Amino acid sequence: MADEEPAAAPCGAAVEVRGLGLRGSRGWAFRGVEFDAPPGTLTALEGPSGSGRTSLLLALTGRMRTTEGRASTGGHPLPGRLAAVRRITALGPVQGVSELDPALTVAEHLRERALLRNRYTGPVRALLRPRRERAAVGERIGQVVNAAGLDLSALPRAGRTRARDLERLDALRLSVALALLDEPRLLAVDDTDLGLDTAGRAAAWELLRAVAAGGTTVLAVCAEAPGGVRTVRTGPDAGTGADDTATDTTTRTGPDTEARPDTHAGTGIHTDGKEAGDARDRTGRA
Repeated sequence: MADEEPAAAPCGAAVEVRGLGLRGSRGWAFRGVEFDAPPGTLTALEGPSGSGRTSLLLALTGRMRTTEGRASTGGHPLPGRLAAVRRITALGPVQGVSELDPALTVAEHLRERALLRNRYTGPVRALLRPRRERAAVGERIGQVVNAAGLDLSALPRAGRTRARDLERLDALRLSVALALLDEPRLLAVDDTDLGLDTAGRAAAWELLRAVAAGGTTVLAVCAEAPGGVRTVRTGPDAGTGADDTATDTTTRTGPDTEARPDTHAGTGIHTDGKEAGDARDRTGRA
C-alpha cells in the first residue's frame, strides 16, 4: 500500500488592517488600528492589560465584530465574512474561549481534537477504515507535538499528565499543538508572555518564530515583545512614540483617550486578561 504524501506546508494568511475599531457601550476597545502582516510572519500585539489587545486578536480571527474601519484575513473581508475567517484561523489559549480542560490529560486533549477534525473535515470513506484512521491520527499528533516543541517524556506523567498539572510553558505548547491540528493559515496566541520567566519567554517566542517560519501567519498578544519582532502597540500611549528603539517594523495604535478600555460592556470583553467573556454572543461562535 502506497504511503500517503506528506502534508503540504501551510500557506499563511495575509492580514490587512485599516482604521479598525471596536466600540462598546462604555467606550472603545481599540480604535484606529492600521498594519499589515504578510503571510508567514510573526506579529506581536503589544500592550498593557486593558488595552484591547485580546479584542483585536479575536476580531482579526473572526470571533468578534468590529464597528468601524476595515480589515481582511486571508483575503476575506472583515467583519463581512466572519465564518470564512474562522475556518482558516485557529486560537491558542484565550481565557473563556479556547482554554484547556484541566481534567483532561495531554493525550486526551490531542486525540479528541484530532478525531473531531477528522470526523468533520476528512473523507467519509475514512470512517469505514478505523484502523487506518487511527494510524493517521497518531501520525498527525506526532507532527504537531514536534512542531510545538512539546516533550511528552519530560512531563510528570508523560501523555497521562493532566492539563492542570502542566507548567505554563508546556500548557502554551499544548495549546499551540492543538491549534496546529486544524492546519490553520493563521495562528492567534493570547498572553504569550504571561507567567513566564526570562527563559520561558525566550522559548515561547522561539516557538512562534518556528511556526511562522513553517508558513503559518502568527499573531501573538503580549505585554512586551522581544526585539526584532514586528510589533503593533495598543493602549492610550500607543501613539506617543514610546520605545521607538524596539524595532523598525513597529506600528502604534490605541483607543480613543476618552474610552474606557478596561471594561467593554456590550462586547462582553474584559481586557484584564479575562477578555472574550461572551465573544460568542457577537458572532454566534467562539
